[in-house]
Amino acid sequence: MKYLSTLLSGLLLLCLYACGNMEAEQKDETACQVTNSIASDPYRPNFHFTPKEKWMNDPNGLVYQNGKYHLFFQHYPDSTVWGPMHWGHAVSEDLLNWKEKPIALYPDSLGYIFSGSAVIDEKNTAGFGKNAMVAIFTYHSPEIEKTGSDKFQTQGIAYSLDEGETWKKYEGNPVIENPGIRDFRDPKVFWNKNLEKWQMLLAAKDHIEIFESPDLKNWEKLSDFRFNDQPELGVWECPDLFQLAVENSDEKKWVMIISHGGESSPNGGSGTRYFVGEFDGEKFTTEQKESQWLDYGTDNYAGVSFNNLPDDRRIVIGWMSNWNYATTTPTKAWRSAMTLPRELELVKNNNGYNLKTTPVQELASISENIKMQKNTTEKGLEIKSEELSNSIISFEIENPDGFKVVLLNDSGNSFKMGYENETFYTNRKNSGIVDFNEKFTEKEPQEIPIADMEKMKVKIIIDKSSVEIFLNDGEYAMTNVVYPESPWNTLKIEHTNNTQIKDLKTQKVNLTLANTADETK
Repeated sequence: MKYLSTLLSGLLLLCLYACGNMEAEQKDETACQVTNSIASDPYRPNFHFTPKEKWMNDPNGLVYQNGKYHLFFQHYPDSTVWGPMHWGHAVSEDLLNWKEKPIALYPDSLGYIFSGSAVIDEKNTAGFGKNAMVAIFTYHSPEIEKTGSDKFQTQGIAYSLDEGETWKKYEGNPVIENPGIRDFRDPKVFWNKNLEKWQMLLAAKDHIEIFESPDLKNWEKLSDFRFNDQPELGVWECPDLFQLAVENSDEKKWVMIISHGGESSPNGGSGTRYFVGEFDGEKFTTEQKESQWLDYGTDNYAGVSFNNLPDDRRIVIGWMSNWNYATTTPTKAWRSAMTLPRELELVKNNNGYNLKTTPVQELASISENIKMQKNTTEKGLEIKSEELSNSIISFEIENPDGFKVVLLNDSGNSFKMGYENETFYTNRKNSGIVDFNEKFTEKEPQEIPIADMEKMKVKIIIDKSSVEIFLNDGEYAMTNVVYPESPWNTLKIEHTNNTQIKDLKTQKVNLTLANTADETK
């Protein structure tokens, strides 16, 4: 790195002061080490959640309780590559500043702890205690798998009476046995207020199975949901189901989210799609004829939404990586990050229903409008700033066909995006370190088909190793991880003679420490 941003320089000074205090307690030394790691690591994000160390993948058990957002996640604490799965744990009061807690769930005799969800049992239906936090997860037994049986994945539960600090597994596990389906996992549970029952979605190879329960322990299967994919998209994973109001109307619809880990996404590798339809408490149906995608980039996967939010917001977090190259990315102490939390809104247009995704409103509270050095050229605009790897750039562009945005640094790296011939695209072939896996740039440029339009709103959120793009207030989203060889410091907006740029805003994200270790560790 040729320099550090003002933010990171400040972190280093604070760390040096803490480390220089010979009487500091061990917990201060741990905090110092984490701060130093974030400040000096060229790829650890400034404002996206990462584990303090080792491997992370899917977000699990997103739930809100007593003013805190809980993020559990697939975690292997002994390596930076995938291994026996645990549930890591982090908490936040604002969805942006996360404190990593001790590991919540460990593997046991029934298997590894795969993905799942968490609920707050306000009515004490399970008998664990009023307002118990209950985790519902998949057990994956490597021993049974080695025998050749398909019944190696079952569903279990555990509960916490102290807001996720300590956990006890249910003695009657598993609560759902495997009927003989090889991929039988990722339970998403929610409380159906209309029926006064718990309901569950479970991914079962190439379809979703829907269950219900009065007590989280005894489950009855209700129905299947299938979709005639041509060609088939591979194993279905990480389902979710919730109701949303349709913007500017009295209508409400149900939305089902499904992730796929193969080569199914529009631009290759892992991806997440959604269906809009009806749910009568037993069956989910849709009139949708084609897949619709939550994000067109290659690095937003396994997203699920928070349970128990105190208002009507629906907030999702995804894993910001791709199974094609996740285990080989060029980070050392840690591996992979989460996307920014995003709010979902449902809109209706001439083509049907569209699920919009936008960064949560809390991001505005830590974003400061700043003046960056701007130079106007014949072909567009050039922005220079040492804050670009910690920034939000937004603008509106009229007659957008032919416009291009290029991120640059002093190492000669570039990340490109633009709109041409009814297609928005990104290209990271020259974005820095790209040779760690041939799959990383196999599908470049990445593309979103978008019908011709007179105006386009663009929001670009840049962290040290990611670029998240939101078009037309979240109508389209595209997420890419990147590994530049030095920080981004120049952004060029190039356009044709007919193109006009309006309402350009440059912001710095003021988040001093995205992730801290819990003092109890």
